Amino acid sequence: MSTARGDRAAITPAAGVVLAAVVAGLLFAPVFGLSALLVPVGVPAAVVLVVVAVMRTPGSLAWRPLVALVAGLLAVVETTLWPTTVGGVPTGETLRALADGVSQSWQLALRSTWPARPEPAVLLFVPLLTVLAAVLGTELLRLTRPLAALVPSLAVVVLSQFYAAAFGWGAVGAALAYAVAAGAVLATGRGQGRRPVFPSAAVALAAAAVVVAGVAVPSPPAKYSLKDEQLAPLTQVQIANPLDDIAYRLAHPGTSVFRVDGAAGVDRWAVAVLDEFDGVNWSPGARYRTLGSELRPGPAVTVPVEARTARISAVDLGGPWLPSQTWPAGVSGAEPLVEEQQGTLLVPDGGRAGDYTLTWWAPQIPAGSLYGAAIDPDAPGGLSGVGTVPPGITELAERAVNGTRPTFQAALALERFFRENYRLASGQNLPTGHSWPQLAEFLLTAKRGTSEQFAAAYVALARVRGIPARLVVGFRAPTGTTVVSNGDVLAWPEVAVEGVGWVPLDPTGTAAPGAAAGAGLAAATAGARAQLPASQDLLDPPVAAGEGTGDGSGGTGRFPWAVTGAVLLAVVLLGVFGVPLAKGVRAWRRRRRGGSGAVIGAWEEVRDRLRGHGVPVTAGMTVRDLATAAARFVDQSTVEELRSLGRTVDVALWSGAGPDEGRAAQAWTAVRRVRRGLARRGVRARLRAAFEPWTLLRRVT
Repeated sequence: MSTARGDRAAITPAAGVVLAAVVAGLLFAPVFGLSALLVPVGVPAAVVLVVVAVMRTPGSLAWRPLVALVAGLLAVVETTLWPTTVGGVPTGETLRALADGVSQSWQLALRSTWPARPEPAVLLFVPLLTVLAAVLGTELLRLTRPLAALVPSLAVVVLSQFYAAAFGWGAVGAALAYAVAAGAVLATGRGQGRRPVFPSAAVALAAAAVVVAGVAVPSPPAKYSLKDEQLAPLTQVQIANPLDDIAYRLAHPGTSVFRVDGAAGVDRWAVAVLDEFDGVNWSPGARYRTLGSELRPGPAVTVPVEARTARISAVDLGGPWLPSQTWPAGVSGAEPLVEEQQGTLLVPDGGRAGDYTLTWWAPQIPAGSLYGAAIDPDAPGGLSGVGTVPPGITELAERAVNGTRPTFQAALALERFFRENYRLASGQNLPTGHSWPQLAEFLLTAKRGTSEQFAAAYVALARVRGIPARLVVGFRAPTGTTVVSNGDVLAWPEVAVEGVGWVPLDPTGTAAPGAAAGAGLAAATAGARAQLPASQDLLDPPVAAGEGTGDGSGGTGRFPWAVTGAVLLAVVLLGVFGVPLAKGVRAWRRRRRGGSGAVIGAWEEVRDRLRGHGVPVTAGMTVRDLATAAARFVDQSTVEELRSLGRTVDVALWSGAGPDEGRAAQAWTAVRRVRRGLARRGVRARLRAAFEPWTLLRRVT
């Protein structure tokens, strides 16, 4: 009976080490989802534990790490790479997949939206890390102290947090599980008869502290992730700007471009979002990732959303773009890349799309809730540049909104201004171009254009007025048919509204009319248009409670960010410019000393100046010693000035003569010349010496 208890006690630390490795692997749940990781992480770890439990005789311990590693890898193959095997037997393809899992899968996960699709090529690095941490940990447990056995799993924990940091109750649960695993390792000790490293009470106390911290301390998501710098590589191919195609498509209206089934109430389909304008060209986004299993709306959307689905087929857009919606949720039947901030979908590597099913999120808001809504100035790309604005455009933009401040009401007023003062071109010789020369001609003279000029001019004027807007190219949903043709091509602006996201507008007045019912954006926008007063009656809507008026008299209860920022700025400025100011005051006081004190002050000033430039200064150094030490840092003429100062100091200290104003002036002349010599070391050395604080804080020792 005692032998059985000893066996159980001996295997408990190893089980704790393996459990810690499993917890570390499951911390990648934000990347793949918890259910996708349970089998790939849990089964190989269990196999490693079985090998460790079985191979415990002295003769087998030398082979145990290799056997455990091979067994764990075989378990990874059987659970994650089964399609690459022949009846479960690994093949050359299996070995190549394992090699790619080591070299590439960790990077593919960073290049995907999360949760990523749990495909072996993307997921594989997690079970491989878990197996490695379990094997290394169990061997360290045998060879060294128990605490060292947790280091491999802790390394996996750190890596997982660099992918996506745990927070909230998820972090509390993971910390509790890891505390239990660590307790099994540390509280049992290594080998029989060894005193516990930590008593069980300490482990229980640590677990309680984890729970209390999770409840009492707010833990928002981390702001940094390795994902921030990893994007899907795009093949360098020439892709025509979809704005340039509008006139051609309108000239060939009968050509079919795609077919839609099951999209009742949708009034338009986006193809590309263009948010960068330098006055000449409009550019799409470039931060593409592989579309994972599901993409949630951005954090800017706080209103309820509804999942919608449609079948897209017979796509022939002449490029890699896929018809999409503002907030795509997922795609089945294709593996596109997605620009997360814009919702744009494209097929990578210059491919063409086939048939696919698109799921997207449609914000649901009451019909009258948009009127007077606040705009979102932080929307990505909404207030990007507009290049050099031609004369007369700024005044036109102000007149279009009657001088009102940036709100959704102002955005609707600008939309109505275009509808009432400009006309849509049709027939032959359609206007083309979307840079400032063409837009100025359209806005100020011709007042006739296609949706290309309408949308581009709207976005430019909106940004001039501080309204965040972007340009979208796509197609209107045709009435009474599921086939979308060239003649349905449309460019339109979208405005960022706080809490709602991007709201499409229609300055041409030609979008499909059938979507203005229900609780969608089109219906809410139509309701806001109906509330818009006449142009001459436009006034700024009341400022919402807590919104502030922009003059520093914001609503009560708000954190005083402006005051706090001013205080922080003052502290920074004091810290930066206070150092050279203090040094200047110190030099002035040294020079104001009477008699020989001014000469000694010159010596102290030169000594501190040289210390600031990195010259080693020690107690007991004479001026001549300092000149010798400074020879590696300054030129010969400066060294001679130091020696001249040394002679003046010697006379002042040892000659027995009374105070002499001439010697003080001579000493400070040497100081100025030494400073000029130090200035010849370059701007970087001068700045470093001017702002370093140590010569103010530390005396020569």
